[in-house]
Amino acid sequence: MSFTEYTGRQRVDEYRSPMARTDPLVTMATGLDAEVAQYFLVSARCGCFMQAARSLNVRPTLLRKHLALLEEQLQRTLFRFQGSALTLTRDGQLFHAQLVALAHERKLPVIEQPMIRLAVAQTILHDILGRDLVALLRRNASVRLEIISLDSELSLQAVSADVVVWLAGTESSAPGPSFAVSEPERLALLNYLPHIAKRYSRVTARPVDLDDLADFLLVQWLHERPVDSFRPWNEIVDQRLAGVVQLHCYELMLEMVRCSACIGLLPGYMGRFDRGLVALPGLFGQAMQRQVWMAVNARSTDCEQTRVIVELIRNTFHERREWFEN
Repeated sequence: MSFTEYTGRQRVDEYRSPMARTDPLVTMATGLDAEVAQYFLVSARCGCFMQAARSLNVRPTLLRKHLALLEEQLQRTLFRFQGSALTLTRDGQLFHAQLVALAHERKLPVIEQPMIRLAVAQTILHDILGRDLVALLRRNASVRLEIISLDSELSLQAVSADVVVWLAGTESSAPGPSFAVSEPERLALLNYLPHIAKRYSRVTARPVDLDDLADFLLVQWLHERPVDSFRPWNEIVDQRLAGVVQLHCYELMLEMVRCSACIGLLPGYMGRFDRGLVALPGLFGQAMQRQVWMAVNARSTDCEQTRVIVELIRNTFHERREWFEN
């Protein structure tokens, strides 16, 4: 080896080795617990402890606790706040570089989350489950979830999913999905009543019998036209020669009831969902009811992520049980 080659290599070794021999950042990076390493790397990438906790599906307090212990062990400050932005200190940048190099060297695999397919009746998704599903996603940004909206019995028969929540009649043997599922679980019995917006109807002017409906515009969600238990309402709509709006969009139907002085058939809980709507009981002598059912794909019953979704749905209906009381 020539003198030039020797001195050149020596300079490189001198550049690389002092920290490797003396700095605890390298030693700690090499032996760091994989979970804590992930907490640090994700926090550095997100620049926000809250977002990092969401991505990792852990409590922010737990994340901060582990990172504080890491800084205590290193006796270095790894993060700092510049205004509202979370950044790495110089020591944090060095530690980050060491962890990234080790991750590439070891070729650590990315933990793949299973895709969970949730199929839900459109009205239940909009009125009942939507908010809690959003809350789940706020807590867990690493979830892989496909949400499928069911608007008819035909879509229920055509769907393939891990968890299914659907509406059916009150008969004892309610039709369910076409694939093998666990024992269906009844979540609620829904009573349906005509509703109107409070601001468009004084108490003394609200309809009290079917003849009074002639003075009001009626709105119908067309996906409920084939529902057998809704026959009394659907017959009134079908007899109309004027004053009827029929829609394929559930959200627009709700908006028309809220804002256009329309009367529409809605679940009895709607007054709790939207305080601006009021039910009109007593117009029909025959009860109009549907049941909410849930079932799990037989091949997905052992999946932890599936169980999380099932428990969320059960808890949501339990917390809103007063909505479904007759």
